[in-house]
Amino acid sequence: MAKCAICEKSVHFGNAVSHSHRRSNKIWKPNVKSVRVKVNGAAKKMYVCTSCLRSGKVERA
Repeated sequence: MAKCAICEKSVHFGNAVSHSHRRSNKIWKPNVKSVRVKVNGAAKKMYVCTSCLRSGKVERA
């Protein structure tokens, strides 16, 4: 799974707990998109999470 190039956000692991309290493995994946971004005036493709896109931490090419 990809990791955000800006904030380093990646997958998180834990337990899914059912109503009867049986536990199974659970994975939470971030909403990461492949985006063309301006880096030093040049366009570059990188993985960025949608929270970084919304907050304006990156400028799209």
